[in-house]
Amino acid sequence: RMDQALLLVRNELPAPGLRLAARSGSCHQCLYQFLAFVPPSNESLRKPGTASVMVDTQHPLTLLLNSSVGDRDLCKIQYHFGEFGNYSLVVNTLSASTKTVSCDLIINEGPVNSYLPILFAFLVYMGILAILITGRLLMKIDPVRNWVYKKLNPRETDRLINSELGSPNTTDSINCNPTPHSWSTASQQRLHSLDTFRGLSLVIMVFVNYGGGKYWFFKHESWNGKLHFPSALFSRFVFIMGTSIELSLSSMLRWGSSKWKVLRKILWRSFLLILLGIIVVNPNYCLGPLSWDNLRIPGVLQRLGFTYLVVAALELLFTRAESGTWEAPYPALQDILLYWPQWIFILMLEVIWLCLTFLLPVPDCPRGYLGPGGMGDFGNYANCTGGAAGYIDRLLLGEKHIYQHPSSSVTYQTTMPYDPEGILGTINSIVMAFLGLQAGKITLLYKGQHKQIMSRFVIWSIVMGIISAILTKCSKEEGFIPINKNLWSISYVTTTSCFAFILLLLIYYLVDVKKLWSGAPFLYPGMNSILVYIGHEVFENYFPFKWKMQDSQSHAEHLTQNLTATTLWVIISYLLYRRRIFWKI
Repeated sequence: RMDQALLLVRNELPAPGLRLAARSGSCHQCLYQFLAFVPPSNESLRKPGTASVMVDTQHPLTLLLNSSVGDRDLCKIQYHFGEFGNYSLVVNTLSASTKTVSCDLIINEGPVNSYLPILFAFLVYMGILAILITGRLLMKIDPVRNWVYKKLNPRETDRLINSELGSPNTTDSINCNPTPHSWSTASQQRLHSLDTFRGLSLVIMVFVNYGGGKYWFFKHESWNGKLHFPSALFSRFVFIMGTSIELSLSSMLRWGSSKWKVLRKILWRSFLLILLGIIVVNPNYCLGPLSWDNLRIPGVLQRLGFTYLVVAALELLFTRAESGTWEAPYPALQDILLYWPQWIFILMLEVIWLCLTFLLPVPDCPRGYLGPGGMGDFGNYANCTGGAAGYIDRLLLGEKHIYQHPSSSVTYQTTMPYDPEGILGTINSIVMAFLGLQAGKITLLYKGQHKQIMSRFVIWSIVMGIISAILTKCSKEEGFIPINKNLWSISYVTTTSCFAFILLLLIYYLVDVKKLWSGAPFLYPGMNSILVYIGHEVFENYFPFKWKMQDSQSHAEHLTQNLTATTLWVIISYLLYRRRIFWKI
């Protein structure tokens, strides 16, 4: 099978036989898992005992061979097997007098290079990019440009309305025909880097949700772990939502909307996001028609909706109509000091998260437990998955109303349901959105001062990085609070926000400052993010986004299908962009 290799164990030792066990390198403090019993050799026939097992190739394995009687460890081997490889493990004695056991790993048939499809796909997309750049350069030649315009007569679509997660303002209909002056003003004020940032995160999120070619590094970490980009996608989406909240609220209040009117729009939008998440995008549809018995209550859109409600309402409550005119006693800290009530509220929320996480008693679990349960921590806390976060969800929502197959269930073989979009983690998603809102404040306070904006982004990134280094001790597992996407730990928030500030800085510099990049193609899904997200979930199993494969055990076929589906959504969003169709709620 995909991500597996064949291991043949040849036992040339006499009775009593051997036990083969393995432990994955990605499984922290895990027990060895029994793989096979290897019978002893038949001395009369001079025939070794054999056993065949399938071993995982996604992560390095530690193989442990011991005697079936007495549990004496004979040898331990660490090895990273290759996909579809064929291996033999030969066990014999080097010396009959000392009974020294030798374990030799032999490659019978070499593994395949399962990463070649990624290289091929990269070259294909680079070729397409080269063609588009060449076409763009040709369009700068007057005769060529005039000929193309005569043939195509494209409509002007550069002046766009706010995207759905950016602004609660829904007064502009997609069918309206605004005056040239209003469109020109909106175009000049709009930061395309925000849509590009959102679109980039969304496109990668769609690709990962569709399967990511079934490569392990395109999946979320099973529990604690390093941040490869799938684990940071949702947090970046939350971050840029916070940035857009600040810009849109400021715009609406500046144009004379009352706070009560804006609050009604915030409440309505939050309600629609939560409703869409529960009714439309619900993974429990795979169990049949939805019923209250198996309805998953938390979810991505639900968390976005509630986070949006809290952060937008908090900002609306304390915002000033002309905040840019206020003077702070310390100019270097004005993007914090001018908004001290909001910061106090956010810090209080974080204190609540810390107290619940580390002080709440959880039955049959150690206080402050942050582990995956299952066979992690040597199997001592099998039913403690997620600690206080999991306990609160199971207590308040019920086991059947949360996610049934968390990412820890494969590596750590957890049996308890756990929801990565649960109640306690939502506190830190609010913190993440508020940090994004902080980026929005910076762009408003230093409007037009590109160096100031970019330097503030760098400073915030450094501060978040330092906090992360302290919390994690620069370690995957040994820190005070490890980076954990399932828990949405505060170290996860500070780490992902550190990279989010840097990424926003780079895109802002390229798109809005130097204008070296239009933001395409990520700009288009970024301006229709709700439609793309809900659409890719609803039509996931429909052609042309999915089809029956010739070889379901091929990374190449999975990668082709997932990239095709993702590209189709980018094309769809581009066509909608050209027709000025933007789905807003």
